[in-house]
Amino acid sequence: MSGLQETLAGTPDRHALTHDLIEANLGVARSIASRYRNRGIDLDDLEQVALLGLTKAAQRFDADAGHDFMSYAVPTVRGEIRRHFRDAGWMIRPPRRIQDLQARISAAQGELESALGRSPRSSDLAAHLGENLDDVVEALGADGCFTPTSLDLTVADGSSTLGELIGRDDADLARTEARIVLEPVVAQLSERDRRILHLRFFDGRTQQEIAEAVGLTQAQVSRVIARILADLRADLLGTSTAA
Repeated sequence: MSGLQETLAGTPDRHALTHDLIEANLGVARSIASRYRNRGIDLDDLEQVALLGLTKAAQRFDADAGHDFMSYAVPTVRGEIRRHFRDAGWMIRPPRRIQDLQARISAAQGELESALGRSPRSSDLAAHLGENLDDVVEALGADGCFTPTSLDLTVADGSSTLGELIGRDDADLARTEARIVLEPVVAQLSERDRRILHLRFFDGRTQQEIAEAVGLTQAQVSRVIARILADLRADLLGTSTAA
């Protein structure tokens, strides 16, 4: 356990940070769950599994590791949903158009990895294939619901299986998933509120540290965060809160 985690572990502020991370990202978890709907499991159940994954991510998140929360949380939520499908015995194929795009992605990944000297990101694949980034993100995010035999199929060059190529966790994928859901909502916040959100959820600062940085008391920061989270939740759920 490192710096911030060790300092906060078991403390009221650590519990508060975990709660705030979950509250702020409920919309992201629901968005991820919705990508797996109509595959044999009720959306309500998928959302509960996504919330479980989000909770695990919030509890385990270590700001000192150098990653922002979304880059850690999105793969965790997706993984929890995939495990749920597998544990339930579901062998469901994605829609045909997604399967077709996944096949093209699989064929392109080896070529791009050789050309770039690294694993290609979602944006690299989208540019190479001439596809919309969101479509590539959906295709990558839909993996894990193939039958086992389909994952053992060898791709065109004969060097890898489909299961080895698809589903590599990608920071672009995590950030795109979060951006689609949160960006329009966060853009409506004041500059101060956006700064407080960044300090709390990206830098992992305590409420007292935020208070010192923005010139408020700890109690005021606590109230501001509670209001921001309520507003974000209301906007994501399509409701409104009192001014």
